[in-house]
Amino acid sequence: MTVNKVTFLVFILATVYSGFIGCGVSYDRPLARKDISIPQPKELSSTSPQQVHISVVGDDKMRISWITESSAPAIVEYGTSPGVYSNSANGSTSSYNYLTYKSGEIHDVVIGQLNPNTIYYYRCSSDSTREFSLKTPPSHLPIKFAVVGDLGQTGWTKTTLEHIAESNYDMLLLPGDLAYADFLQPVWDSFGRLVKPLASQRPWMVTQGNHEIEKIPVVHSTPFTAYNARWRMPFEESGSISNLYYSFDVAGVHVIMLGSYTDFDPDSDQFKWLQADLGKINRGKTPWIVAIIHAPWYNTNTAHQGEPESDLMEKFMEGLLYEVRVDFVFAGHVHAYERFTRVYNGTADNCAPVHITIGDGGNREGLASEYIDPTPEISIFREASFGHGQLEVLNATHAVWTWHRNDDDVSVTADTVWFRSLSSDPACKV
Repeated sequence: MTVNKVTFLVFILATVYSGFIGCGVSYDRPLARKDISIPQPKELSSTSPQQVHISVVGDDKMRISWITESSAPAIVEYGTSPGVYSNSANGSTSSYNYLTYKSGEIHDVVIGQLNPNTIYYYRCSSDSTREFSLKTPPSHLPIKFAVVGDLGQTGWTKTTLEHIAESNYDMLLLPGDLAYADFLQPVWDSFGRLVKPLASQRPWMVTQGNHEIEKIPVVHSTPFTAYNARWRMPFEESGSISNLYYSFDVAGVHVIMLGSYTDFDPDSDQFKWLQADLGKINRGKTPWIVAIIHAPWYNTNTAHQGEPESDLMEKFMEGLLYEVRVDFVFAGHVHAYERFTRVYNGTADNCAPVHITIGDGGNREGLASEYIDPTPEISIFREASFGHGQLEVLNATHAVWTWHRNDDDVSVTADTVWFRSLSSDPACKV
């Protein structure tokens, strides 16, 4: 079957089953910038590492993931000086099939023990022509997170990534909708090449969105095939049985990555895992708690209203997060920015999380520009612009959040607010 015929077939299937990826049609979106596609550089051989990205594993290890077009060893050599690799580690290699597409060789290697806040130089598959570098997160506060959702691959995405690169962040948190491949698997490869300059240097911790599902009844019934193969996160370390939800500690922050598109009712594995995970949190070690979802629980945009992934997940899980005094809940899905006051059960509550929608990374579907009027009192700031956020946790008691709007390719700080940790507020003690 020719490439054009495959593309046409996937387009038809995607159109027929668009309901399975949660596409909205009830509101108008302005046109986004053109899609961009990043081909494999011609100078690379079939065994050259590409699409390199890293993620934390435990307190002092890092997973290095990359793809080669043909067979190559799953080995990473690394050290603290350029070109000097005093350590090495071996890992695993896998691949996947999706309709007529077969992925390249996907390599995963965990390296460590690593020193905190340290630059390491490394090479993959013993390739002497390409050296990469990474910086490990700090072991103690302060720490700076870049937070961005619904990235996609457009001109706006490129601008957003450029602004993030300038921020000197320690770790990126991504609340779902990465590549916007939507069944077209080569788009995943392009996305891996697009984010490689950033994702190979700082850990990218991600969760899934609706555009990662890629399930087509009968012809491909397994959801999240590409996502799980390409973006393996450290779920086992937190006692999870699924790559779709997990948690980890970094510096003084406990980060919970939840799955909006896997079961979350009280009888589900995810719900039971979350209960257990929250029960293990040591606020002496991690005075801050951050949760990441895809479909927002609070939303005054006209887009994505009444979806079960938002409404039912809030119904089942909001109380769990409130009881342990989670500080922030970040979401994507709605292609705009919105910050709420501390809110629980629809009402302002000084001991509840701050909910922030940050689904404005640059996706191809454009912005969600229509809001409910008048503005509900719990919504503090809302704007339909592309951009990203930065959460700088300074110490055990204070953090500053900034939202950076992409304004004609210039990063403009449009929203800034300071927060006190709920664990340090005597009125919110549990």
